[in-house]
Amino acid sequence: MQCRTTLERMRFGLLACGLMFGNFALSQTSAAGSSSTQSMGSVSAADLGVSFIKDSTSQIVVEHDGKKYVVDAVSHEIRELPAAAATEGKPAANPVSANASQPAKESTPGPEKKKNVYKPGDDLVFSVPTGRPLDRHGFYLNFTHRFPYEAAFTGPGRGGTLLGLDDFAIPSFGLRYGLTSKLSVMASRSPSIIGRSIELMAAYNFLDEQNGKPLNAAVRFSIDGQDDFAKNFAENFELILSRSLGHRAQLYAVPTLSLHARPLLGASSVISAPIDQPCNAVVLPAEDSSIGVRPCANTFSLGTAVAVDIRPTVALVAEAIPTLMNGRDLGIHRPAYAFGIQKKIWRHAFTFGFTNGPATIVSQRGGTRATLLDDPSADKPGGLFIGFDLTRQIF
Repeated sequence: MQCRTTLERMRFGLLACGLMFGNFALSQTSAAGSSSTQSMGSVSAADLGVSFIKDSTSQIVVEHDGKKYVVDAVSHEIRELPAAAATEGKPAANPVSANASQPAKESTPGPEKKKNVYKPGDDLVFSVPTGRPLDRHGFYLNFTHRFPYEAAFTGPGRGGTLLGLDDFAIPSFGLRYGLTSKLSVMASRSPSIIGRSIELMAAYNFLDEQNGKPLNAAVRFSIDGQDDFAKNFAENFELILSRSLGHRAQLYAVPTLSLHARPLLGASSVISAPIDQPCNAVVLPAEDSSIGVRPCANTFSLGTAVAVDIRPTVALVAEAIPTLMNGRDLGIHRPAYAFGIQKKIWRHAFTFGFTNGPATIVSQRGGTRATLLDDPSADKPGGLFIGFDLTRQIF
């Protein structure tokens, strides 16, 4: 049987080469106007069971015993044409090779990306996370600035201090890296004035509207420790949910459980180390906080936010972070909230707004300037202050 197959291949190969050579010789002779060629009897390719493939200089189709084969004179390969392709008189896209043991598998296209989906420009709405997935091996830099020591709209005239921008700021920064398109890690730090906390985080995006899912979803786990990750540790579990309203708006919901969360306290000096806040203590000493807060509590908060594009690269943003469990133990009597405007330019985003929440560390972002300034009324609407965010994708 093997010998017969080999002989047939040799016969088809010789026939193909002979036909191509003959076709070339006939064309050359015809171009020269040879009279002897004109006198010869004309033999068509159809008489020999041969047809030529358009735009091919090395392949022909040969019919034998009711079947059609593609003969490649260069690779010496013979492929049988399926019945459907043979009827149309052209080779199939994935023909079966004569020396292949199994037919080639058809490639399956990936899921089509949806176009009517909102694309956040930043990792944060203002303080609430957007949960946007990162590019694989993408590297991102985030800066947040808050100016909580001077209210923007109350008190004496603020024109000379630019609504509080001249006052002392609380700057924080973070770095994010996409290990894959779904898994990312992050490290961030807040300044000494609010405990010099370092936060380490891992996030996983498991639902994406662009892949046809009904919403976006991500989970994040983080640990933060004050005094440069030396004490007063807290552990955080987040579920970040978002839903697009067309391609111009998106809603967010971020339920967050924080274990051993600490109150948002302000240090007397940037060189002072954060105070110890043991979880077994009842309340903090009066010299550390006069409003009677506990040094440690397990809290549950629900961050909610919305972003609406008013221009292709400009969005209005608003958010609120009510602490639904044990908020009063940490001196939180009113929810942290913010509103502002965001400008998105390629890999950059800048968000400017007003808020009553000075912190962006997960376990502290539900806190307000009331505990920071040791003033229970400081987080009322009259206590709103300026803040802004900057984000940049490095690569």
